[in-house]
Amino acid sequence: MTELEPRSAWILTDGKAGDLVQCQGVAQALGVQPDERTVHPGFFYDWPLPGIPIDPREREDRSGSPIAPPFPDLVIASGRRAVPYLRRIKALSPTTFTVFLKDPRTGPETADFIWVPEHDRLRGDNVLATPTSPHTLSAEQLAAARASPWPEIERLSKPRVAVIVGGDSARSHFTGGDIRTFSERLERLAQSPTSLMGTFSRRTDASDPRLKDDIAAVFTRHDGYLWDGTGQNPYVQMLANADGIVVTADSVNMVGEAVATGVPVMIFRPSDRRLGANRKAYAFLQALAEHGAVHSFTGDLETGTYEPLNSTPEIAREILARFQAYRTTAPAP
Repeated sequence: MTELEPRSAWILTDGKAGDLVQCQGVAQALGVQPDERTVHPGFFYDWPLPGIPIDPREREDRSGSPIAPPFPDLVIASGRRAVPYLRRIKALSPTTFTVFLKDPRTGPETADFIWVPEHDRLRGDNVLATPTSPHTLSAEQLAAARASPWPEIERLSKPRVAVIVGGDSARSHFTGGDIRTFSERLERLAQSPTSLMGTFSRRTDASDPRLKDDIAAVFTRHDGYLWDGTGQNPYVQMLANADGIVVTADSVNMVGEAVATGVPVMIFRPSDRRLGANRKAYAFLQALAEHGAVHSFTGDLETGTYEPLNSTPEIAREILARFQAYRTTAPAP
């Protein structure tokens, strides 16, 4: 690497899977091997306010601190609890280029560069907004999986539909009615000339057990391929070899990965936990619908294709360009 490329990098989160995978996707696209660091602020220190300091127990000079020096060239952070730590790193190491993914709720001055999804309102000279979130799924991975489908998938007749099932989240909840409707629509899809292949997420296990049981029953009745959680995860294989994808709307990341394939994505929306809870999610899905990428899941297989949507390379290119410009003007260490 040259002086104008990051030679060292950290990922800074509180360990949430959704935040971590976005940071990992950006680091992967940048071609850096990051050191993943996890913050654990106590009560009061996890509020997203401009003046909140880091938890004193995790200061850089304390044993086991997540921000113990030497500081890297680049820090990629996500999650509101990481905000004070990112600001602390910048204060101690002005040459470190700081990146924050999603709205930090503390303004654009929180980091040298901020990425937000287009449905968020934050804007600024150092803010990039894109239709989809960064993730670790690349066009190269999809092409490799299409070239060598696994036997479990290759045995399925076409058209094949990948079913990606999430579960309850902070903003949405699978009611008994949702579970019944979702399984009935999957049954209708399976009764057409369609093969099902599917996987559950960690949120499925934390939801009503009927969600997993009823979906699994549809697969059993129609001889589909449902991953049982053992062995290598077939997630990329399923996305790459699908002619259509059914995905639950509780995860923006799952939807973003699905639309990177270029095949129709059919969305099932669980109930809101409270009125208006998913305003941002609805705006996100509406933008993808206007692109022709997503449709409501009715039990029918949508057809047609669109240009795959993957914002990760664009985000990485913008970070690298801004990092290079910063390094030419940054103060000497």
